[in-house]
Amino acid sequence: MRWWDLGPVLELEHALFPEDAWSAGMFWSELAHARGPRATRRYVVAETDGKIVGYAGLAAAGGLGDVQTIAVAREQQGTGLGARLLTDLLRHATAFECDEVLLEVRVDNIRAQKLYERFGFEPIGFRRGYYQPGNIDALVMRLHVQGNVY
Repeated sequence: MRWWDLGPVLELEHALFPEDAWSAGMFWSELAHARGPRATRRYVVAETDGKIVGYAGLAAAGGLGDVQTIAVAREQQGTGLGARLLTDLLRHATAFECDEVLLEVRVDNIRAQKLYERFGFEPIGFRRGYYQPGNIDALVMRLHVQGNVY
């Protein structure tokens, strides 16, 4: 993901997550840490026919990775794109020398939870009221990545 992708990414973000969409500033802040020898972030976009149809981001520090976001356009859901984006993030978690990767997922997003379970993520707890303003709880999931091949 580059700065010129932010317009289409934000459109997709607001279409998919109208209540708790990230702001442009949040994406800019993440991208500021995604380049150079001291990069601690990995952000990617997926395109079909020149249109951004998905994106994903990972933060890494101190042996711990955190999936910041994964989004797939509604018309692309069920095509395996989410799995491909997650695979990319996990490969980079390994490159960042992460031992574990964490993520939060809405408790009502069963489709995403099933994707993460297929990759070996296990539930470890909840964050009450994590998604605002809807006050939706997040399920926290963890994956031990060392020794796995992605």
